[in-house]
Amino acid sequence: MFIRQFFKQEAGRRTAYWALVESHRTANGPRQRIVAWLGKLDEAGRLGVQQAVDVARKSIEPTSDTKEMQPLGRQLRFEFDDDQSAVQPRWVEVNAGGVRVENLRQFGGPWLALHLIRILQLDTFLENVIPEGREHVPWDVSSLILIIARLLEPSSELYIAEQWYPKTALPDLLGVPEERIDDNRLYRALDQLLPHKEALEVHLKNRLGELFGLEYDLLLYDVTSTYFEGAADFPLAQRGHSRDQRSDCKQVCIGLVVSRCGMPLGYEIFAGNTADVTTVEHVVETMERRYGKSKRIWVMDRGMVSEDNIEFLREGGRRYIVGTPKSMLKKFEQEILKEDWSSIRDGLEVKIVPWPKSDDDDASTSDSDSSPERFILCRSRERSKKEEGITQRFEKKIEEALTRMKARCEKQARDPMKVEREIGRMLGKNSRAAKLFDVKVTKGDKDAARIEWSKIDATRDWATLSAGCYLLRTNVADWSDEELWKAYIQLTEAEAAFRIHKSDLSIRPIWHQKEERVLAHIFVCFLAYALWKTLGQLCDKAGLGSEPRRVLAELSTIQSMDVVLPTRAGFDIRTRCISKPTDHQQILLEKIRLKLPSKIIQKQM
Repeated sequence: MFIRQFFKQEAGRRTAYWALVESHRTANGPRQRIVAWLGKLDEAGRLGVQQAVDVARKSIEPTSDTKEMQPLGRQLRFEFDDDQSAVQPRWVEVNAGGVRVENLRQFGGPWLALHLIRILQLDTFLENVIPEGREHVPWDVSSLILIIARLLEPSSELYIAEQWYPKTALPDLLGVPEERIDDNRLYRALDQLLPHKEALEVHLKNRLGELFGLEYDLLLYDVTSTYFEGAADFPLAQRGHSRDQRSDCKQVCIGLVVSRCGMPLGYEIFAGNTADVTTVEHVVETMERRYGKSKRIWVMDRGMVSEDNIEFLREGGRRYIVGTPKSMLKKFEQEILKEDWSSIRDGLEVKIVPWPKSDDDDASTSDSDSSPERFILCRSRERSKKEEGITQRFEKKIEEALTRMKARCEKQARDPMKVEREIGRMLGKNSRAAKLFDVKVTKGDKDAARIEWSKIDATRDWATLSAGCYLLRTNVADWSDEELWKAYIQLTEAEAAFRIHKSDLSIRPIWHQKEERVLAHIFVCFLAYALWKTLGQLCDKAGLGSEPRRVLAELSTIQSMDVVLPTRAGFDIRTRCISKPTDHQQILLEKIRLKLPSKIIQKQM
């Protein structure tokens, strides 16, 4: 038997195929017949088949030949390089019953995260800024492990070191054996990473701008909080208004600045009892000191607005689009009643309105030649239905509670002071509709409490009229009402950033008890969010939408493994390879222009 090459014309091209052929005698003389088609073979495959054919032809058990084949097994124990200068046969006789797979590890997620890190050049930046010492594992590499873990499976440093890291392909990809990673090394990596926060923020801003052509003309600013589990005995940890409904825990506040597409620009940490409105001046000045002062437009919600902040923005020549308190909407009642609204889309109307000159207002809310201020009145049908539903629900609760309280006071002699406190607590729990009721507690016979209540029709009419309406204010003079509304609505990107931090990246709760470690933990979450948004931009450019969650989950199921092939010669061929992607995974990889490596190139540190 021998192997022979055949050629076939396919689409105008001459393609070579190999076949296993044997000679046999016929009445018409010796002939050749095809035993099996072998398809396309490279040089190593051809030599391997030829070697197997030679062994079969001699019909001998592996004795002396075994010694010649043993080096082949040692050579193929792990293939981590692409050196094909010496082509060796890859075909041996394998015991099919003993083929097994060992050492399954998570490959797709870590490999994708490292790809994103290299795109952002985080690895080279950290390598340059973190000084090299006598540590066995460089601190920049340990920092990468923290960032990748926060993106893929956020958890404690102890869990990362003992359970997550050994189950991934990172020991091969980074060249750091799993026995060299422990929680103490990761804790110390946090300490090494934190001092470079400001430089890293500048690097990311510049790099993301280069990659995706981002413009930072519109800056969205919002504040959230995240809470602690444990004592957290340091000045930043304070009790305050908790967005997580955990008023029992200490917390810190995070002020985040993002671009119009949600790309992170920077953040600042404040004590947990800091009011949102007091953070504006510090954050604006910090961003301007870091990135320079330009004609950016600051977009903030009504929780950031005060007359002092508006004056601060004006004095610096800054442009802004901000929300206003609900109470200011009352001054525009006549404008709401008019029919001169501009429709942006079905169910959404806006219009630019002047400040009512009939009211005696502060100079801060009047038009100024140096910084003209405009007001944008917005009305949403969906928001109107939502607010009306909420108001009606709370109104019903208050009405039922007052009816019960009044009936109880008629049956029992109750202390008026105690009844007033009960009513106050009840109205506080249903504050959305509390202004609709006029409640009085009087003294009846024997100084017993009597409740009298009624609905305020004027307040109810205003609640119905203003439902779904909100007011914006700005000093941007060259934009239309639609452009101003669309800019303000981009604040949802900042809110989405907080949701990703809290849900996907698990920034909460914080278990660290040292202030520096807390700050470093938040910084790692910020860097993981930068990877998240980078993947989102790649998906968006590929037509997959800007939400990378599904893509990340799908590619994370790709695994690396050791395929062990026991041979007749007595040695095992062990090859570390990567699972073949499914059709869906292959489409995703092609869309975002990624190609899985054929084999892992192992590094040793």
